[in-house]
Amino acid sequence: MIDDPVVEEVRAYRQAHAARFNYDLAAIFAALVERQKSSSRPVINRPSRRIPETLKAEILHASGASFSSQK
Repeated sequence: MIDDPVVEEVRAYRQAHAARFNYDLAAIFAALVERQKSSSRPVINRPSRRIPETLKAEILHASGASFSSQK
């Protein structure tokens, strides 16, 4: 695998960020929520996109896989 300096930089930042919160996912999430609240940028929530039943049938037929039905 080729070393990519941009990927390495992102990984180093992510590691340092997690270390600041002692690798506590709840603390990281709380900090991100706080940052979002204090931001002046609008938050856009988009509805989830569902795969149409006809497309599911085509995918199932082509791949032999199965989807769990969640409604």
